[in-house]
Amino acid sequence: MRGYLLGILVVPLLKHCICSDVVNFNGDIKDFVVGKSKLFVLTDHRLHQMRLDLSEEKRKDITNATHQNRVNILVPFDDNDTLITCGTFRDGYCEVLDINDITKSIYDESPISVGPEQNEKSVGFIAGPSTGRFLLVGKKDEPTKPGDPYPVVKLWNTLQSQFGGIFTNIEVASTPFIQSTARDVEFVDGFQRVSSSDSYLFLNAKTVSERKVHVLWMNSNKTKKTEIFKSLQSATIECCNDKARPVLVASTVIPSGNGVIWAGVFSAQDQQDPENTALALYDISRVQGRVKGFCTTGEKCDSESGSNLQPLSVVFKYSSMSSVAADRSGSWIVLFIGTSDGQLIKLVLDEKFTPGCPIVLYQSDDERAVLPRMHFDPVDFKHIYIALRKELRRVSVVQCAKYSSLEDCRAALDPLCGWCLNTQRCSTQDECSNTSWVSIPKNSLKTQLLSFQMTENSSRKVTLHLGLSLESTGNPAFSCSFTTGSVNVCDGSDLTAVFPNCSCSFSDHILYTGVSEVSATVAIKDEKITETLTLRNCSSITDNTNASYTQCVQCVSSGCQWSSSSQRCDWTHGPGPQLLIQDACKDLLSEIKYRKPEILSLEHSHVSFHGRNNVSLKGRNLESVTQIHIQGDLDCIPKESPVFDRSSDTLRFNIPPSGTKGTVKVCVVTPDDRCHGNSIITYSSQPSCTGIQPTVSWRSGGRKIHVQGSNMELVESVIFQNPVFQTHYNRSAGDMWFHSPKSYNRYSFKLKVGNSTVDCGHLSYEPDPEFTGFTTLQVADYLQVNIQKKADALNLSMSEVNVTGLRGDQQYQCVLEKIESNAVICKIKGESPAVTSVDSLIINVGNFTKTLESPSPIKYLYILGALILLIILIAVVGAIVHRKSQRQMNEKMNKQLEMLESNIRRDIRQGFVDLQTEKSDLIDNVGAIPFLDYKHFASKIFFPEAGPLSTVMIRDIGEDSAQTTVDEKCEAFAVLIRDKQFLSCFVHALEEQKNFSIKDKCTVASLLTLALHGDLVYLTEVMEDLLQTLMDQSSNANPKLLLRRTESIVEKLLTNWMSICLYGFLRESVGQPLFLLVSALTQQISKGPVDSVTEKALYTLSEDWLLCQAQDFEALKLKVVFAVGTGGEVSEPLEVNALTCDTVQQVKEKILQTFQRKFGFPYTQQFRDIEIEYEKEGKFVMLQEVDETSEIRGHVTMLNTLKHYQVGDGACIKVITTRVHAPLRSQNSVKDDVNFSIKYFHMVDPDVETDLSKHPEKKALKFKEMYLTKLLSTKVAVHSFVETLFKSIWGLPNSRAPMAVKYFFDFLDVQAERKKISDPDVLHIWKTNSLPLRFWVNILKNPDFVFSDMVKTPHLDGCLSVIAQAFMDSFSLTEQHLDKHSPTNKLLYAKDIPQYKQEVKSYYKIVKDQPSISSQELKLFLQDESKKHQNEFNESAALRELYKYMLRYFSEVSQKLEQTDAPARLIEDMHKVKELFDNMKRSGWS
Repeated sequence: MRGYLLGILVVPLLKHCICSDVVNFNGDIKDFVVGKSKLFVLTDHRLHQMRLDLSEEKRKDITNATHQNRVNILVPFDDNDTLITCGTFRDGYCEVLDINDITKSIYDESPISVGPEQNEKSVGFIAGPSTGRFLLVGKKDEPTKPGDPYPVVKLWNTLQSQFGGIFTNIEVASTPFIQSTARDVEFVDGFQRVSSSDSYLFLNAKTVSERKVHVLWMNSNKTKKTEIFKSLQSATIECCNDKARPVLVASTVIPSGNGVIWAGVFSAQDQQDPENTALALYDISRVQGRVKGFCTTGEKCDSESGSNLQPLSVVFKYSSMSSVAADRSGSWIVLFIGTSDGQLIKLVLDEKFTPGCPIVLYQSDDERAVLPRMHFDPVDFKHIYIALRKELRRVSVVQCAKYSSLEDCRAALDPLCGWCLNTQRCSTQDECSNTSWVSIPKNSLKTQLLSFQMTENSSRKVTLHLGLSLESTGNPAFSCSFTTGSVNVCDGSDLTAVFPNCSCSFSDHILYTGVSEVSATVAIKDEKITETLTLRNCSSITDNTNASYTQCVQCVSSGCQWSSSSQRCDWTHGPGPQLLIQDACKDLLSEIKYRKPEILSLEHSHVSFHGRNNVSLKGRNLESVTQIHIQGDLDCIPKESPVFDRSSDTLRFNIPPSGTKGTVKVCVVTPDDRCHGNSIITYSSQPSCTGIQPTVSWRSGGRKIHVQGSNMELVESVIFQNPVFQTHYNRSAGDMWFHSPKSYNRYSFKLKVGNSTVDCGHLSYEPDPEFTGFTTLQVADYLQVNIQKKADALNLSMSEVNVTGLRGDQQYQCVLEKIESNAVICKIKGESPAVTSVDSLIINVGNFTKTLESPSPIKYLYILGALILLIILIAVVGAIVHRKSQRQMNEKMNKQLEMLESNIRRDIRQGFVDLQTEKSDLIDNVGAIPFLDYKHFASKIFFPEAGPLSTVMIRDIGEDSAQTTVDEKCEAFAVLIRDKQFLSCFVHALEEQKNFSIKDKCTVASLLTLALHGDLVYLTEVMEDLLQTLMDQSSNANPKLLLRRTESIVEKLLTNWMSICLYGFLRESVGQPLFLLVSALTQQISKGPVDSVTEKALYTLSEDWLLCQAQDFEALKLKVVFAVGTGGEVSEPLEVNALTCDTVQQVKEKILQTFQRKFGFPYTQQFRDIEIEYEKEGKFVMLQEVDETSEIRGHVTMLNTLKHYQVGDGACIKVITTRVHAPLRSQNSVKDDVNFSIKYFHMVDPDVETDLSKHPEKKALKFKEMYLTKLLSTKVAVHSFVETLFKSIWGLPNSRAPMAVKYFFDFLDVQAERKKISDPDVLHIWKTNSLPLRFWVNILKNPDFVFSDMVKTPHLDGCLSVIAQAFMDSFSLTEQHLDKHSPTNKLLYAKDIPQYKQEVKSYYKIVKDQPSISSQELKLFLQDESKKHQNEFNESAALRELYKYMLRYFSEVSQKLEQTDAPARLIEDMHKVKELFDNMKRSGWS
């Protein structure tokens, strides 16, 4: 048991430690934000609250089938610990949520339109001074008429204390905003600077003739909205010099000490352009002027001033950038770029905005776009969150660990990565403590790791100066050595090496022998870098020769200096930056003579990232091309591909694979290393194959097989084991196919894509089609040919069959008309003279050919004779076979009848045994009874539909008192309804309205109950008055019908009053018997088979839920252990009863139920969060509801059972918590499938034909009547619990009825005397309708109103309905006349009802004979109940909801007051309340 309890404690601790770097949601991600170190993710239907490790904390439904909603504003308000959301539900609303628990609503308001009504972009963020924050929202509103200015930017209050209250945009005598006259406005981004409170908005504006990008600036440090908007400055942002890109896609602000550096992604709106989007940087710290079309309230929007903003630098161009985010590391800027083809790119800029080499951090396996918003991990900025359709991913911003050497770490050109000399690995600086961290120096993106120069002094001594392009945080040990072979080159006169430079001096005679190879070894602590240097005598490289490109290359690569003016090579003048060869020698490239090549076309310009083989390039002057360069936007070094076949106008090469997706440029390289031409290749995701059609071919091959999937144009060929077959692609139809090869077997095949393959499926083979003969028929001017064939599984189409008729030397095409399973019909038309016959046919089906000859007349005679003999033989054989089969059929029917009789006999006997041996041993331990507290019990009674009102009306512990305080307007209304005359008129006026529904009546009654809960004495008086009025109405001429239904406010009021007054009696006397009855019913039902799909059971009280197709089953005792932690430890075994026919889900539920009964408290996980394994032959096998071994009948799948897995008695079952063992989780519950009842079955036969011989466990024929004894045995099992419950209800604790019952029964007696009703049956019916029918039946049928965590299944509801019917029959005065046709629910308790009726009559008599309750006693009781539950309900919310009804029927209520001659002050007070509500917002949050 110790191990078991350890598991209970460990699992909850571990479940929050499981995290993942990717989360998939059910709907598309619409937006996500970061606030208070949490993520908030908005999808189509839900809002999710998540930790930074992507584990979910909370979720909130934002829409459902009946209430469609789209959230359009999602803004975290960190200063106030809240999350602001706005949406379209109820004509627009805004809601303030607790940022630590989004399921807690702090305030909501509707109708209010803050976000856009249509599915358009908007921008919202918190702005304004710290003393009074606003919600700044930029959105497009529709103008009243074209050309008129319309609001685009508004400021909304975020606090109730601000002028006008929360969620208003007004100021004293004005409503300020920014307006626009542009034809279309699309907001893209916006932010407020933390330091200076400057607010920026970025948007796309469209006029009739052009598109533009604008920035709006405002001084948000002002306290008034009008002043903020009056500070408006704006400018147009232009991009770029090479082409216009007038649409802003995404943007980010770059952290900066001085100025405001902003980066924007601009688009030319040309998806085919490889440079469609550009990322440009701007200084937006001084936005001045105005743009045309934007102005503040009261101004004209037609003026324009100031200049356009030009980019500081365009740092990156790509075909489809979709988002951008930025961080700063020292002098470096690190940009993170999302793309529309699903990539996350990292780009480093130095302080001069020079870009480094792009690095792909993540690449999706499809073409999902990265959403425009990306967010950094706010704790350490080491991760970035990106969204791709339904997926949220957490990506590390560094990948230092993949570089294994200092050289690789430096070559990455990533300022966030450096070499840690202590740990000898590439890491971030904070991961390298107390040691030197070596990294790339600033402004050295274009500098090589190692460079050297040579100088010569007057004494002919040469000095080699070597430098490393590195910097270090410490002063690491540093040394250099220079050797030729094993001989040290240096003469020892050099200075000590100081990181990162060193030198070596030697005599120049070493270089007179020609080229000298020197090995330079640099040691940085324990890290060594070795490189071979090629040294030459600088002054002799160009001696007595004309300067050439080759000499220039030799000069620069030897550490010498090339003079472009003198065209000579010489010694350098000391250490310094080494020029790149292409920069130093560019003037000499023109010396190489050739005809300039041109590229005209590329055979395949769209490939997968696996590349493509044998691609043809067409052009001119291609004979001098040495290789192909492929340069991508994400490649720093171009890929080189050799040419393997060339001519002057054609060459062939292989397109190499790419690690990234996107567009690359292709050019051809000539001997001078120049690259010519500019063609384009687009890399995309690899093809995916979903299947082929058709899936079968004839053995001779040649059938056209269509391959289904995506990106099929990228496939090169089809591979069948070894043979390769060419594919064909129709670009306009998007169709790819190949012709099947000749084969006799079933083959798998693959699609060849570059040097990779993609699995696609199998192609089966059937014998070639068999054509047996043909006949002809002359019809009008054509000859119809009927070809006979044998039926096959090929399913030939008319396009696959070609028929040619031969007559002599003439050939005639036979046009196909129809293909059937055993015939082909075609016609030979249009010949002159008409064709009347053919000698033979040639039939071609792919590679298969068949020739049919026309049969001769003699042949027909032989066939006719053979047919006659065959008919006679068949008749004789048929007679013999018929007699034999008849005899066998009779024997088989007799056996089946005997088996059926035996089964019926056995089932009836088993039912008798169950009935006689049934014991009531169901309850062993139920633990503490989980009563609902009073406020939640009352909310379920008052609002049984569990709508939004039920949650709003409850005041939770710790709730802001301001939210529930009764303010001035509510206080005034509360005083008004405490006037009995007003309240009476109010109720009657509402009930007289035709559009005031029964649902409205119940709602108003419950709201009145809550509003007056603090004064139950007054509520009781009002109820009495309304009941007397109801009794006096002419429509209640038949008094026996009174209180039978809930068709008035007072009848629902009575239900609520009874629930309030009897809650104590319910908990003290009736709660335990009711809980034991429900528990006993649940256990009894689970003792026998329960169909998991229909929920019908063998043991039940309801005939409607009786299972009549139960399979044979056996009882099992399972030893269940619980996995503890992740180390393989398990708990002590727990014995659980189960059945062989139980599904996996039913076994899980029985395990959890047994656990709770055993230990008195529930297990820490629900059944959806656990998996179970079965120990078989020393190994644990996971039990799943459906797997690949599941039986399939027709179109439905049978759920797996313990019998399916061959689980025997005493078997060991292990319970695993899925959140701890996440990789083991195999599937969600199949019950989550909306088509669960259609796609799956358990024991009730699906509606498909089934061969019963294959399923002997199935009962071939069963009558429901055979199982009616199961109803009786179930009744016997739970009968003692039913009787105990009934006696507790009409029992009398301490020989006294509950005070409310005695009081109300006396009230009814008085009313009967007042109405002069002498019939005792009427009083009996009144009491029955007011107490058992109105209260106890509701409790009996809904135990979930009383107990927490109780799941009322439809089956359990059916059983409780039978018991409730018996309960009500006990109060009936009508004698029951039952026979064999009566319903079973009446027959089941027929013998018990007379006894119960006597007990009920005795109960009514005892209550009547008890001493009456004095008014003072009742008053004290009611006051005590009010006091006991004060502060549990939100009276303010109830009053506000009640006021809505008064406002809706204001004139009718006023008229009713006038008709009843009510005092004038009541009408005045009513108008005063309306005025208060009209002038003030609902108070709920400040």
